[in-house]
Amino acid sequence: MLITLCCLITMSDTITYQYNKSSALNKSDASDELFLAKYSEVQKTNAPCFFWGRLTDPYVTARCLLTLSNVVQSSFNLSPFLLAMLKDPIVTAGNDKIRFEGFSHCAGVYARVDILGDGHDGEFLASGTTNVDFNQPMLSALSSIRKNENVLLSIGQKEVGLHRENEKIIERKVPLPVKWIKGLTSVQMFLAQSEKVYTFNRLQALQLFKTIPSGKPKTDYYLLIRGGKPLFSPAKAHDAVTIGGIHRLKLIEPLLAIADELRVFPHATMQATTWQVYIGPVRFTLSLSRDAWRGFSGEGAALESLIEDIPDQWVELVDQYSYANQEFNATLLAVNEGLDLKKVENITGRLSAIGLLGYDLDENSFFYRRLPFKLSRMMSLNPRLKDAEKLLSEGKVKIMVRNDDKIEAQVEGSGVKHIVILSAGKEQCTCTWFSKNQGERGVCKHILAVKKLVLN
Repeated sequence: MLITLCCLITMSDTITYQYNKSSALNKSDASDELFLAKYSEVQKTNAPCFFWGRLTDPYVTARCLLTLSNVVQSSFNLSPFLLAMLKDPIVTAGNDKIRFEGFSHCAGVYARVDILGDGHDGEFLASGTTNVDFNQPMLSALSSIRKNENVLLSIGQKEVGLHRENEKIIERKVPLPVKWIKGLTSVQMFLAQSEKVYTFNRLQALQLFKTIPSGKPKTDYYLLIRGGKPLFSPAKAHDAVTIGGIHRLKLIEPLLAIADELRVFPHATMQATTWQVYIGPVRFTLSLSRDAWRGFSGEGAALESLIEDIPDQWVELVDQYSYANQEFNATLLAVNEGLDLKKVENITGRLSAIGLLGYDLDENSFFYRRLPFKLSRMMSLNPRLKDAEKLLSEGKVKIMVRNDDKIEAQVEGSGVKHIVILSAGKEQCTCTWFSKNQGERGVCKHILAVKKLVLN
């Protein structure tokens, strides 16, 4: 069996590697061993420039980038002091796509602008990611772009440039906020568990957004169809899409007048909703957390995938694979390479937990962000995981009952002993966190500790 790995080097050239055998996961009583085909021949480069080229529809791209900037400048649950600490877009170039990503200041709204293959005419010199701050000169330049104007875009390690006739705007690299890395983790986990339920044309989308209530509603609203027309209603109905903090949707309303299509992707358990606006060669993605007061950075969506111990070497190998391919489907990777799907999910969960993977709903695949590869960051970004490890190291977790149907454990807390029950796919804990969230926002540290003890 031949495995072929292609890495995009320029717009017209590819390097192809062929291997005589596939990857494999070999299991034994003592340990598991992961053997991946040697795709590491594709080495990470430090090219100063990732992309240089012309935008084919600069007006649409500018409108989308201004909307993303509005998202980044908005806040639905954050103090003025914290507002000043957060920055602007993460920019990734690779696999014929340019992606701009950002969060609202409170990290409860995620936005992404994808400039697809038809949206640019240029050359990808390398794949890479940078983080810049869109200042007023850049916003002013974007606001004044005309429909048929010639606009060039450059993306490099340390800057992003917008080049127009007699004008050049350069934005320099700024530090990436840790809060954003935590938010990226939960967003991509929720996106990977979302499915498209509705597609609306421009007229339907405009009519739908007219039913958004004024002000800031404190109750949930629901997207449903009545008389063949979509609308938002405070009355819950069967199969309706739940939206918390619906006023946040107004952020994308300016794009609907030029939109070709609007698609709606709810999370499987309504922990988030994602709204994608399609405008020619550009796609705008907006994800809302379950409630306006909830930031993606605190959702703990990746915790379940971090429970089982995975060798760091495996994660490093799949990081190289991700970089070489830029985009990949986790299920197909497992099937094609003969790997255990759960192992692949655990590894991609770790890469996601340090911000290296995003998720593309239309492609049903992960995409790679070129950020520093620091597995040590996982503990600091996931304090509940760190607390669970501490409970285990101090011997504060005791299994009381363990059989095929039920596991009951006792976990020592601060002056109290919590009871954790895992039974028939259900999880319960007597702690305050579980009582307050009822299984939402990720598992508590006590359930996490019990699961790690049982699995490892």
